Amino acid sequence: MSRVCQLTGTRANNGMAVSHSHIRTKKLQQANLQQRRLWWEEGKKWIKIRVSTRALKTIQKKGLGNYAKSLNINLNKI
Repeated sequence: MSRVCQLTGTRANNGMAVSHSHIRTKKLQQANLQQRRLWWEEGKKWIKIRVSTRALKTIQKKGLGNYAKSLNINLNKI
């Protein structure tokens, strides 16, 4: 299973690790993904989803149904 948020599509970012002597090496900054079981009020069911913590904060603020609708995501397919 790839490390991608199922709602926002957030994935890993390429970056550089810079040492004290300024030697730069490549590193991969992974998204902070969590496996969650969220209640979908409109569908009256639990949805098991792999979601980033940033998306979780937005879900708490807006609600799962409204947030998925704003991203044009059909929760029945998840």
